[in-house]
Amino acid sequence: MAAPRQPAGSGVLETCGMERILEALKLLLNPGGSGSSSLQITKHDILLATLKSNLAALEDKFLKDPHWKELKLLRDAVASEADWPQGSRDITWAFTAQTLLVLLCLKETMTRLAADFNPAKGNPRTPEAAPALSPDTLSISQQKTVQSVLQFVVTLGVCPYLVPGVGVPLKYRTAFGAVVQDVVCLDAAPSATRRLYTSCRVLLSVAQNAALGSLIFCRHFGDIAAGLCQLGFCPPKRKALNPEEEVLTEEERALSREALRDVLDQVYQPSAVRELLTLQGGPPQSCADGKTQVRCRAPAWLRRLCGQLLSERLMRPSGVQAVVRGILEGAGAGAAGGSDAEATAADWKKCDLIARILSSCPQQSLSPEDYYRDICPQILDLFHFQDKLTARQFQRVATTTFITMSRERPQLAAKYLLQPVLAPLRRCLNTAEIPESDMVPGTVLVTEEELNRCIEDVFKVYVVGNDPLTVLVDSLLPVLGVLFSLYCFTKQGVSHIRSLCQEILLWILGKLERKKALGSLKGFAGLDRSVPSLHSLCHFKAASQGGVMITIKEAICDEDEDEALYQKVSSEQCQVEHLGDLLSHCQECGLAGDFFIFCLKELTQVAVENEAELETEPFSSTSLLELEQHQTLLVEDQERKLLILQLMAVLCEKMSEQIFTNITQVVDFVAATLQRACASLAHQAESSVESQTLSMSMGLVAVMLGGAVQLKSSDFAILKQLVPLLEKVSKSYPDPVIQELADDLRITIATHGAFSTEAVSVAAQSTLSRKDPEGKREEQQHSSHERPRDVSPSRLEPQQSRGTSRETGLKANLPLVPPVVPEPSTTTNQKSGSLTAEQLQEALLSAYDPQIPTRAAALRTLSRWVEQREPKALELQEKLLKIFLENLEHEDTFVYLSAIQGAALLSDVYPEKILRGLLTRYDGGKDKHTAETRMKVGEVLMRTVRALGDMVSKYREPLIHTFLRGARDPDSAHRASSLSNLGELCQRLDFLLGSVVHEVTACLIAVAKTDREVQVRRAAIHVIVLLLRGLSQKATEVLKDVLKDLYHLLKHVARLEPDDVAKLHAQLALEELDEIMRNFLFPPQKLEKKIVVLP
Repeated sequence: MAAPRQPAGSGVLETCGMERILEALKLLLNPGGSGSSSLQITKHDILLATLKSNLAALEDKFLKDPHWKELKLLRDAVASEADWPQGSRDITWAFTAQTLLVLLCLKETMTRLAADFNPAKGNPRTPEAAPALSPDTLSISQQKTVQSVLQFVVTLGVCPYLVPGVGVPLKYRTAFGAVVQDVVCLDAAPSATRRLYTSCRVLLSVAQNAALGSLIFCRHFGDIAAGLCQLGFCPPKRKALNPEEEVLTEEERALSREALRDVLDQVYQPSAVRELLTLQGGPPQSCADGKTQVRCRAPAWLRRLCGQLLSERLMRPSGVQAVVRGILEGAGAGAAGGSDAEATAADWKKCDLIARILSSCPQQSLSPEDYYRDICPQILDLFHFQDKLTARQFQRVATTTFITMSRERPQLAAKYLLQPVLAPLRRCLNTAEIPESDMVPGTVLVTEEELNRCIEDVFKVYVVGNDPLTVLVDSLLPVLGVLFSLYCFTKQGVSHIRSLCQEILLWILGKLERKKALGSLKGFAGLDRSVPSLHSLCHFKAASQGGVMITIKEAICDEDEDEALYQKVSSEQCQVEHLGDLLSHCQECGLAGDFFIFCLKELTQVAVENEAELETEPFSSTSLLELEQHQTLLVEDQERKLLILQLMAVLCEKMSEQIFTNITQVVDFVAATLQRACASLAHQAESSVESQTLSMSMGLVAVMLGGAVQLKSSDFAILKQLVPLLEKVSKSYPDPVIQELADDLRITIATHGAFSTEAVSVAAQSTLSRKDPEGKREEQQHSSHERPRDVSPSRLEPQQSRGTSRETGLKANLPLVPPVVPEPSTTTNQKSGSLTAEQLQEALLSAYDPQIPTRAAALRTLSRWVEQREPKALELQEKLLKIFLENLEHEDTFVYLSAIQGAALLSDVYPEKILRGLLTRYDGGKDKHTAETRMKVGEVLMRTVRALGDMVSKYREPLIHTFLRGARDPDSAHRASSLSNLGELCQRLDFLLGSVVHEVTACLIAVAKTDREVQVRRAAIHVIVLLLRGLSQKATEVLKDVLKDLYHLLKHVARLEPDDVAKLHAQLALEELDEIMRNFLFPPQKLEKKIVVLP
């Protein structure tokens, strides 16, 4: 729109100040009043009276106040240049017109002040001084005044004249807006359209000043845009018969359209998008009662116009970002989204909305391909925002848009989205042609930044998006070899992209068809050379920022051939190891089981080929080329066989028992095992390993048929493929037991389990017992209890020897056997008094057996007899104590822990006799016992203290004095052990500490401050922690005399102790003490009522 021309009389501009104009604006905003106290007066009358009185006050100022003369002259000059109607019998328009004139005066004054401003040069001696402020700068209070005036202008001069459906109606904004809508007189001249045109034209003219334009467009851009849309594009209701009847000329409509596009280009683009979406509106909304409509739907011409304008915003540079920001930042959602469930759901809805908008080709675009060519790079840029507040939402939008485009137009998405994302990985494929300029050794083919961005984008699209579209899967499939090589390289060190590579590989392997997934795994392992992989000239290299880059390999010299061969072999071995690690995460989906079965079948084929090679005649040819080709094939075949063996070894080591997830896999595994057995039989190459494997696989089938798995008719249909193989084994295998089992299994499968022999049940139980040794041990004990009482030890000797042979692994398949020490096991659950002298004597002799398992079992048995109060065993209490104490010095953990348990149980039975001997042994010097033995005796004492419970008070004095003497021992380990035992003892004594608490406190203070060994000082502070923690609220009573000393000690340690662990113990003790004192000073209030029954 054309702005008003510069008013004549420059002298007026020179003398009129900006403060006077702002004072006039304040006068127009004066709330005033009607001066009537009648209750019958309405809000409409108040508003009209206020507007009229403010206009009269302004005119009175112009006429009577000489200081306002300059402003009056300026106002008159601006009014004379204006070509729009200023007077009307409608007071709202008269007020709006006068306000617009004053705003134009303000704009002209600010423009003149800015033009005349010539700031002085800054003083170089004081560069930190603030520059001079421009005289056209508005203060905060002045900005508030201008904003209020603009709100009046828009409310009175723009909003009332918008047709229904264009913008938000006034009556739905505020109560004041509803009043304004009712007081506007549309019948008075000028017409509503002319008023709207005038208001928009003048506001745009005022907005040419930068300061005023920011205030206008910040708050009122949506209303001005709505007015311009209506002025430039709203079709007239009827065609005018002559030019005089036209409200707006065609030139004015064209100026409105041009002004709208100029304004849209000038403002902040997300705001433009947001306001256009608001104008475009949605479906009509209704109130809760469903009868009245809250807001009219936007007319069709406005919806089409807003769609066209939004498409233009989208097609501009950075248009995608503007659209995303405009939608996400609207309605107060913010770029980071909400935290609750509703906000999160709303964010996902917004993301889907943006994805649909971006994936739809607008009409302005020449073709979908042109649109995708322009938009896709901007969509990919949404992945790479560094700001954490916006990156999350932008990446979600980008992922959703990426998937939506791939679903709607897969070919274009593959060309303009997937190819750029995967380009760094495609560049180094063995099927790609590397330019000669990049073949120089050391050339960086893919930089660290490119590779990091590629892996992160792939992760966001595939793993986060989690939509296995065909185009996505097919695009990623060729670069899986490079991705796996990158994963193996990152496993050799520390890299932030390792987890991303692993998640991508696991996702694609889980989403691929099983045949394609197995093909990819064969390519990873090197079994299928046709699978694309990393180019032979490329290799990965650690980058400076912790990432990875891809470079061209250096040329190999003759001297480095051995090193290169070693690197190649070790790299292949590492790849197999890393493949096993990757497959360990694929067990639940069944992929690891299928690949294991594939390798097992390949292993069978290797065995067959090896036998066939022995029978083939040597190669004879006269051509050296044919001989060389033959040798190359033999080498490759040997490499493949070794690789299969290595794969099987790694898979057997990495995989768990849950590798097979369904019956089909189990049947395939058994079938592969039977086939290998049949192949071995065909070449008379039976081995013990294959015999054991065959027994195990047949036992697995027996377990399934024995009821461990609930089989259905469909499962038996799968099992029937084993029938021919079992029949072949039953006829040709030399072992009659396996022959019989194979024949029984074949019959059981054929009859769907209706007929089952005892051999099948025995095989199933044997397999289960081999899998669960604990269950087997229980079954052995149960069977030993059911053995007749008159069985003598001599009759058990053969079984013991058989058990020993099984322990050494000499024979694999034996019946269930009793433990190594049969007699104690037979008396485990016997009643008290049934122990025989022979059994006791044999257990005592076994306690000195050189075999560790036998000795430990005997000690456990003796301990159990003591616990059960066996009279015959308790009669030999001194001998038992001697046995336990002597075994304390044994170096094996199992033995001396069993001895500790026995000695503690014996002390619990006879504390008077045994406890003092233990204290003497614990208090002995280095010349009598080693430090390790003394600490083991200390463990016996602590177990005894725990077992005695409250009865420990009887032995308080000797225990405490022994531990206090131990705190002065020359051995630092014994000092620390004594203090630890002292802490646990004091923790259990509670109020029974008595006067000993002073001795204990003095000892702890001395040790904590003077001991040279850090371990001992730590133990001393830990004793205080245990003491406070054990006494809890009773500490204020038990430790009332020494609590202050302990507090000073803890503060001393916390401030001066050089050891961090001791400081930590002191801090923990202070926290315990603080909690105790808080509860003591401020006890928790208990809200309880007492009911007293009166007599």
